Amino acid sequence: MRAVIWDLGGTLVDTYPDVDRALAAAISPRPAPELLHEVAQLTRRSSSLAIDTLAGRHGVPAPHLREAYESTKRQWRRRPPPVMAGAREVLAAVRTTGALNLVATHRDRESATELLEALALPFDDMICAPDGFARKPDPEMIRELLARHALTPGECLAVGDRPGDLKAARAAGVRGVLLRTPGVPLEAGEAECIGHLGTLLERIGRSRGGS
Repeated sequence: MRAVIWDLGGTLVDTYPDVDRALAAAISPRPAPELLHEVAQLTRRSSSLAIDTLAGRHGVPAPHLREAYESTKRQWRRRPPPVMAGAREVLAAVRTTGALNLVATHRDRESATELLEALALPFDDMICAPDGFARKPDPEMIRELLARHALTPGECLAVGDRPGDLKAARAAGVRGVLLRTPGVPLEAGEAECIGHLGTLLERIGRSRGGS
């Protein structure tokens, strides 16, 4: 394996709890667990989908929900969300093998760079959809990373937390792995599903050994 192509929010960085609380609080000042669960079911598919769907269901203006989401991102400049469990160890193991840690994210470059630098997460390159690339499940970002680093699809692994991440990887010919959120069922097709990033360490170790 020569590269791992990572999603950012929800995969390397545990952004969902803050986003879920912000959207739920924009609907109700004291959101019940049922509302938080409803929000989580939607954000694991798409933040835009969550905002539009919640606006329709609860009669809350979409701009109000969108501002709650953007406000959360601004707060991360001072208090970044935690790194996903196992992420540091896997990123380090990838580098130890001489492979690349590449990021393909929907987040704008400034926000993504701030998160990665604030949390001291090592990466070798990053593609951001707002720079002019199609959003996942379109494979454009992944294909750009493959071309930029002279990689073949079979030499890479793509790790994400949403079905769109897997669809983009599959369309680019890259094997995808879905990091599941407990209690949130997502369609993964034939892709491998894991509950903790540390599960990847054994595979990376085998790659280092050349098997």
